[in-house]
Amino acid sequence: MPDIETLRIIWWLLVGVVLIGFAVTDGFDFGTAILFPLVSRNEVEKRIVLNCIGPIWEGNQVWIILGAGAIFAAWPYVYAVAFSGFYFLFLLLLLTMGISRPVSFKYRSKLASPHWRQAWDKMVFVGGIAPAIIFGLLMGNIIEGVPFYFDNSLRFFYTGSLYNLFSPFSWWCGITSVAMLVMHGGLYLAVKTENPLRDRAISWSRSMALLFIFLFAMAGVWVAYKLPGYVVISPIDTHGYSNPLHKTVINSTGAWLSNYQLYPYTMLAPALGFLGALLACLTARMGNSQFAFCCSGLSIAGVISTVGVSMFPFIIPSSTDLSSSLLVWDSSSSQLTLFLMLVASIVFIPIILLYTTWVYRVFSGKISDKTVKKQEERHTAY
Repeated sequence: MPDIETLRIIWWLLVGVVLIGFAVTDGFDFGTAILFPLVSRNEVEKRIVLNCIGPIWEGNQVWIILGAGAIFAAWPYVYAVAFSGFYFLFLLLLLTMGISRPVSFKYRSKLASPHWRQAWDKMVFVGGIAPAIIFGLLMGNIIEGVPFYFDNSLRFFYTGSLYNLFSPFSWWCGITSVAMLVMHGGLYLAVKTENPLRDRAISWSRSMALLFIFLFAMAGVWVAYKLPGYVVISPIDTHGYSNPLHKTVINSTGAWLSNYQLYPYTMLAPALGFLGALLACLTARMGNSQFAFCCSGLSIAGVISTVGVSMFPFIIPSSTDLSSSLLVWDSSSSQLTLFLMLVASIVFIPIILLYTTWVYRVFSGKISDKTVKKQEERHTAY
């Protein structure tokens, strides 16, 4: 069995991979839903857009379920803080991503009434833009620090308010998230559709790619010169039992950039975020939609990696009691639990990847009016 320090690092990497998998796969679902009323000019085009993501969106949500389960098992303190402190945001996420989006996909085409379909069109849009904003808000809150503390018995107390969830930096992250996912969703539509729908999707994705590059860069400037980061100044026992109170933490402006100074190769993460979006913009203009879509996915991976690298070893810093901040080293489950979960992951993650790949292959190819009509004959169209 690997030692607990190694297992903690492995699980930090695994959770990061799962989050990237969710953002890349379900991210283009969100982006497509946001673009749904913006690129569709008539009912036929709306049906085409919906049928681009209709067969696969449910499978893409496996990643967020896997991520929540992994956090619950590997980082119980993190699970407690996140699902208590962000209760309101998770409730909104459930209502939009978990309820309104599935229902709108399933029921929109049940009746031919224009009023019926227009009402569900709005729900499709809300089911795309709301989760995109919420995930950005969550990321922004975590980077800023969450108002919580543990007492001497390790009982958790949240000291924030609803207002704290909607800080200017969190909103900036929310808008950045929307731009990033619209870029990704537009390129997915470019891969799956034909002109004129394809050209409109490319136009939106290129505009959003440039906007995302600007927003991501300004977020970096904000973090470097305005936002306090967190640093551990006491020795850390990376092999010890998990106790968030056994350390001393300070915060200072620009502290989130310290890892880039210590390990210059970590600059590859933000570079990937910028370069992926730039290449996506350029190659989409040249008509290489598939390569542009892959570059967009790499850009998303770079953004999430940037957050992880910048904050390491912090997972959720505390803005109320700095020493209660949760680290990779002091918020994990036991060595045996981490090992058993690792064995399960080695078995099940490849299975998820295999059946996801198979589903994408089955539903590959362009979606057109003829495709939708054939699916209607088999009662499988959205």
